[in-house]
Amino acid sequence: MAITLSDTAARHVQKSLVKRGKGIGLRLGVKTSGCSGLAYSMEFADEAGPEDISFESHGLTLLVDAKSLPFIDGTELDFVREGLNEGFKFNNPNSKAECGCGESFAV
Repeated sequence: MAITLSDTAARHVQKSLVKRGKGIGLRLGVKTSGCSGLAYSMEFADEAGPEDISFESHGLTLLVDAKSLPFIDGTELDFVREGLNEGFKFNNPNSKAECGCGESFAV
């Protein structure tokens, strides 16, 4: 089981944490939402909770709750720029389908 960051995502997260002034990394998960059934959730993490599973990538901590892990295990979080748009992209090997807007997925 592993969740990782690409080099680009790690640099972006590190810059954001420095700008924010605190934090150990990111908390990732999934929630029921969207037209495909599941949506990713992501927020800065200041500390690990008792039920968090911790992964280390590029010196940053990635925290995932046990219920979300089966849906995102093996995922690499990337940060991409496409034209004027930029944002995080979940490269999830478990995803079987994504909605047209890219906001939700199915396994």
